[in-house]
Parts: sequence; structure tokens; C-alpha cells
Amino acid sequence: MMEPRKRRAVVAALAILPALAKFAAFGVRHVPGPCQTPACGAAAYAQRAAQATEPPAVLISRQLAARAHLSQGDLVTLGSDPKGTRRAVFRIAGIYEPTPDPMRFTATRLEARMHLPDLVDLAADPADPASREAATTINVRLADAADATKFATDLAARTPGVTARLASRPRDDDPFAVLDRFHIAISAVTMAGGTAFLLALMVIRAEERRETVGILRLLGISRRTLLLSVAVEGVAIAALGAVFGILLAFATEGLVNRIFQARYDTALVFVRVTSSIALRSVLIAAPLGIAAGIAASWTLLRRDLLSIVRR
Repeated sequence: MMEPRKRRAVVAALAILPALAKFAAFGVRHVPGPCQTPACGAAAYAQRAAQATEPPAVLISRQLAARAHLSQGDLVTLGSDPKGTRRAVFRIAGIYEPTPDPMRFTATRLEARMHLPDLVDLAADPADPASREAATTINVRLADAADATKFATDLAARTPGVTARLASRPRDDDPFAVLDRFHIAISAVTMAGGTAFLLALMVIRAEERRETVGILRLLGISRRTLLLSVAVEGVAIAALGAVFGILLAFATEGLVNRIFQARYDTALVFVRVTSSIALRSVLIAAPLGIAAGIAASWTLLRRDLLSIVRR
């Protein structure tokens, strides 16, 4: 016979077993592993084979697509030498607009972009195993651009045969700096010619109003007041001329850009009239108008009153 204490322990254990079974069924789940059936294996193999045989993707420029009549999804053959000994088939994944470059706006941008491994496979020489690891140029961006000279000196001392040079041109050697000076010279000549024209116009208007000025002088109006009125008139004429020029520039900006963009097949913006340019034009035109008005009227106001009113 089993003792009463042991009998109670066995009954309690038997009572807990269903609860443990339910807990195990609830907390432990079967995680399916990779498919082991022949159908799943064939599908995975077919997918990997399709990915391996699919041509790599490449992007071509809009000009190249238009020249060769290509579209997205077409297959093209690219080679790294004129003979075509090293060539590969690529699939066109997209067509892009090349970044406008003022230094190359006259060149036809027949370009293609691809992934670096594909480019290495295409350009590598099979006869030279080291060609896949060779690099002719490396771009380095310094935290402080002022350390460029020191960096180039240290690099040349540590690695003979390797040279470092600035990717950006110095200000004195930049062709756009020369072009900027040329534009300033043209602007100075244009402003001088415009000022001379305005001065001649103001002189003609002052001579036409000689009798009016004489009458005003006889009425007791001082030369200072007359000069002030002439200065205000000169400012008004110069401001109106500047505003007309700015509006004309804004109106023809798009037309000039479209003409030259169509001529050179580029997205480069050739003319852009900004608010700072417009404000600078007004600030330059106003003093020139004042100077031209005062200079033209002073030749009349400095005369004797009798010479002004005499016919």
C-alpha cells in the first residue's frame, strides 16, 4: 500500500500534466525550415539562374538615347576599346539628363553610367590581373581647404610617384574669372554710353525750357530749388529706364535660354536675372541720372538772368 503523503503527490502530478501539455502546445510552435521539396528547389534554382543571366543595368544620357534611338528596357552592347574585344551586354534601366557643365556645353553628351563592379569587369585587361585593382585618380576632400598645399607636400614625400593637385582652379586661372572681368568692362562701357545719352537728352530738355527757367527765376525761385527739381526729374527718368531694362531682361530671359539650349542641346541656363542684379541696376542708375540732370541744368542756371530770358 502507498503511504497517504506519496499518494497525494502522485495525484497532484497527474493533475498538473494536462496543464503542462496545454502550456507546451501554446508556447512552442513549429517553425518551418527551408522548403525541401523538389518543386521548391527547382523554383529557387530558376530564380538564381535568372538573376545570374540577367544583363546588368546601365543609365544612358538623353542625348545618347536620342542619337541611337534607344528607350528604357532595351539591351545594348558596350565596349571599352574601339575593336570591341572587351564588351558586355547591358539593360537600359533609365535615361537621365546630364548635369549642365559650362566648360562642356558645346560637347555632345553621349554618356553612360553603370555600377563600379560592372565598369571594372568591362575595363579590366584579362592579360593583367592587377588591372582590376589599379586606379589612376582618387578624389580626396579635405576638412580644411587651406591644408591642400601641406597635404600635397606630405603625400609626395611619403609616396614617391604620386602627385596631388587641386580639383578646383585658382581664381586667377579660372576662365570664368576672365569672363567676369570682360563682362564688367562691357558693363562699364555700356553705362558710360548710357550716361552720355542721358546727359545729351537732359541738355536738350534744359535748352527747351530756358524761357520757363527764366520766368521762374524772375518769380524769385532760387537756383537751388531749380537744381533740386532737375535732380528729382533725373532720378525719375533713370529709375524708369532701369525698370524698363529690368522688365525687358525678365521678358527675354526665357527666350534667350530656349534658343541657346536648343542650339547646343543642353539644359544649361545661359541667362538668369536675379533680384540682386535688378537692385544693383537701380542703385547705379539713380546716381547717374542725378549727375546727368544736374550737369545739364547747371550750364543753364549759371547764366545771367537776362541772358536766359533774352530771345
